[in-house]
Amino acid sequence: MTTKEYETYYVPAQSHWPIVGAIALFLIAVGAGEYVSNLKSEEAGFGGYVLLAGIALVIYMMFGWFNNVITESMSGKYSHQMDGSFRQGMSWFIFSEVMFFAAFFGALLYARVFSVPWLDGAGNNFMTGEVLWPEFTATWPLIKTPDGTETTAMGWYGLPLLNTILLLTSSITAHLAHVALEEGKRPMVKFWLGLTVLLGVVFLFFQVMEYAHGYSDEMKLYLDSGIYGSTFYMLTGFHGMHVTLGTIMLFVVLLRVFKGHFTPDNFFAFQAASWYWHFVDVVWVMLFVFVYIL
Repeated sequence: MTTKEYETYYVPAQSHWPIVGAIALFLIAVGAGEYVSNLKSEEAGFGGYVLLAGIALVIYMMFGWFNNVITESMSGKYSHQMDGSFRQGMSWFIFSEVMFFAAFFGALLYARVFSVPWLDGAGNNFMTGEVLWPEFTATWPLIKTPDGTETTAMGWYGLPLLNTILLLTSSITAHLAHVALEEGKRPMVKFWLGLTVLLGVVFLFFQVMEYAHGYSDEMKLYLDSGIYGSTFYMLTGFHGMHVTLGTIMLFVVLLRVFKGHFTPDNFFAFQAASWYWHFVDVVWVMLFVFVYIL
């Protein structure tokens, strides 16, 4: 006969938030595609409105879903087993994000190391270069494509360097907020976490300014400016989306701190958001090195 007490494992009811999130991502994809395709023309199009609707729906979904989870947590429905499930889920989620960006970095590597040199006749592809584009010279960044499309490379100095400093600083402030929470210093948690959120917002603002500069007549760095333009916006754009989600997560955690949530022994929601934020910081450092500097 056993005297071991078993914890109850809370199983939430079916949620409508996943389908709301799927619809929001669909609107973002359609709206962004339509909006970007019309940037170089005088036609306004409907892409901008669809994109904004998708972003608004994502924010609505995140706050609604977070509210459900927070309510369940504060009502005492979660046990230590549930906490372990959350940790495993967040760990696998970040691992899937690592694979997500690994695929994009792999595409960048393949284009730089293999595809572009092949077009110039590297390896056993001498006749490929002679027949297709005999005047083409393999360089990176590829500012002039084989078909004659010309663009300008984005330098690592200026806004990219400033954004790197901002994100690295935000990683430090997030860690300081984490330490302050473990030590029970709630005022310092509010200060450091609030500063982290502010740095994330400033980073996104400067990212928008960088994109506006790229699409200006001075640079002509468009999404369709060859393999360099497409990989540049693909990598930095998806990273910007992750910074946006991370900033929202940290902002929700900050609101919870102001409401008196979390204790030095129970703060996994804060920890999960911190994990995610450090992840996007590491990805940006890799972007800064492989996309901007090299």
